[in-house]
Amino acid sequence: MLFEEKIYFLKRMTFEVVLFSFVLWYNKKKTGKEGNAMEEKQNSSYIEFQEVKKVHTLGEVQIEALSGVNFSIKKGELVIIAGASGAGKSTILNILGGMDGATSGKIFVDGKEISRYNAKELTTYRRYDIGFVFQFYNLVPNLTVKENVELATQISKHPLDIEETIASVGLKDRMKNFPSQLSGGEQQRASIARALAKNPKILLCDEPTGALDYNTGKQVLKVLEEASRKRGVTVIIITHNLALTPMGDKVITVKNGKVDQIKINKNPIPVESIEY
Repeated sequence: MLFEEKIYFLKRMTFEVVLFSFVLWYNKKKTGKEGNAMEEKQNSSYIEFQEVKKVHTLGEVQIEALSGVNFSIKKGELVIIAGASGAGKSTILNILGGMDGATSGKIFVDGKEISRYNAKELTTYRRYDIGFVFQFYNLVPNLTVKENVELATQISKHPLDIEETIASVGLKDRMKNFPSQLSGGEQQRASIARALAKNPKILLCDEPTGALDYNTGKQVLKVLEEASRKRGVTVIIITHNLALTPMGDKVITVKNGKVDQIKINKNPIPVESIEY
């Protein structure tokens, strides 16, 4: 082999080695970035309130219900929003549920800014993404339990099986009963079944045990706990009862229209162990 050919061969080999090393380095760096991005996405907020304010105007009088609320919630978390009456808890719930609008600030759900939605977009959001559980049940009185749950599934894209959902809240033998034939706890569990049957991403519960006795209240809380732990639904419970806070993954305390404290429970206590 001529001297010139040897030089050319060596240069060629050196170039290929350098190129191969660069490709390995680049792929490793790219994989690392993708991994970090995936990890960041998994840890990112599913729900986020940014400086949210709500002002009610009554004639010349302005009442500030929320005064710059900030918090975030991860997907699948069970969150307790606690505070005294008039603190702003229900206002937060109504805004997050698309039933009311913020005066200012931003609300993000699953990466979308719902605070910019128009009326039609909010209706779609409520229909497909939100399940509501109210303190006073709001069941249709002339429909059976099964018919009440079935009614909710009519506006859902991917509803759950009606009878299985009713059975999951312990009302398998009460499907054909009307609301007036149920106890308070059974009516509340029927309303939870109605909300769950829509297969919502978020379950919003406004004082779900407020009108119930101790034992019945714990049964209802157990159903909500299982919705989060077993179904992966993001469950948000509004309550003034601070004794319930240990069951939540996160506790957001609201006072005078502001977030007073946010506490993370690394080891939430099962409902069965809570006394109140």
